[in-house]
Amino acid sequence: MQRIGVVTFPGFHVMSLAAMSIFEVANSELGEHRYDVHFLSENGGTVRTSAGLVVETEPFDDSLFDTLIVGGSTEQSFRPSEGMLAFLRKVSETCRRMAATCVGTFTLAEAGLLDGKRVTTHWDYARELQRRYPKVKVQEDRIFVIDRSIWTSAGMTATMDLALAMVESDIGPEIASAVAKKMVIHHRRAGGQSQFSALLQLEPKSDRIQTALAFARKNLHTELTVEKLADAAHLSPRQFTRAFAAETGESPAKAIEKLRLEAARLMLEDSRHPIESIAWQTGFADRERMRRAFVRAFGLPPQAMRRQTRREAQLLHDIPSGSLPALRDADLVVTQQPATLQGDAPSFREFLAEHRQSASRLGPGHFVLQHIPMFGEDTVGKTHLRSDPIFR
Repeated sequence: MQRIGVVTFPGFHVMSLAAMSIFEVANSELGEHRYDVHFLSENGGTVRTSAGLVVETEPFDDSLFDTLIVGGSTEQSFRPSEGMLAFLRKVSETCRRMAATCVGTFTLAEAGLLDGKRVTTHWDYARELQRRYPKVKVQEDRIFVIDRSIWTSAGMTATMDLALAMVESDIGPEIASAVAKKMVIHHRRAGGQSQFSALLQLEPKSDRIQTALAFARKNLHTELTVEKLADAAHLSPRQFTRAFAAETGESPAKAIEKLRLEAARLMLEDSRHPIESIAWQTGFADRERMRRAFVRAFGLPPQAMRRQTRREAQLLHDIPSGSLPALRDADLVVTQQPATLQGDAPSFREFLAEHRQSASRLGPGHFVLQHIPMFGEDTVGKTHLRSDPIFR
């Protein structure tokens, strides 16, 4: 059983509750109580959410958790208490995975747990997060980001993506897909796609301009001239250009490039399409023109972005599963072929005591395990201590 702690406080965002349905449905699909969810608060008792719902919580204590999830607040003035920050720092030493949803990333950053880590948050607060915590590596256009034991997600529904990714990492893609199907949600939205679409960013106000943009999205593979767009909007080219700039703040050419980039990026992350085919289907005409547009918009050429997406997908599948506290994928190097951790290790308290002794003797971020049962095995091969600071 994997114990999941959800850190709450007065006014925490109600979407944190919605994401817990992922674990509930996973239990149902498995036919067993794999995930055991606990709602926590500094003093315990009832806590009211942002939507007015009341949640019964347990007080912070020394209980062990496989995963700890911190939600965000709807109030910009929210500041975590010293008690909460102390609790997060303590739990980070024993839990396998820590997560923050939406602006909950600010809380983990305030606790000093994100320095040097790649993270994301709601797009509207990403720059503020980077300004306030310059040691954190903010990636503002991601749905969720995994950096070793730290998981962070963007705003609102991205909380569901994060929880579903945890299920996929813990149990496998088949169960994650079954959960997504049961809940009628995407199994895996593209992890690197923009959190808001180009059309929403442009925010056209009139039906005519909206119609022109809808026409453009359906015909990105063609040459989209002002005359064609104006015809779709039933306006003269001059009227269309004026109205378009007034409503969107962009020229038609710039807006069409944004639509092409959005479509190309989604196809790129799918990874099945050749670069040349993507360039043609999205109207860039050739690979070099698309490359220049990507570098201007994202700072990376298409090939580099594809490699980044593949690395992140691989990272998701490489994260150890199971419910061993303090197990960091970077802390141990096993010389045998890696296997998947299954369930709780026997002699759990002995394991934890050994970890604490190692941490005390060798310093934070290091520990030695003599024996961890693996799937299909009774022992681990040689286990080496990593001393490179990057693994701390």
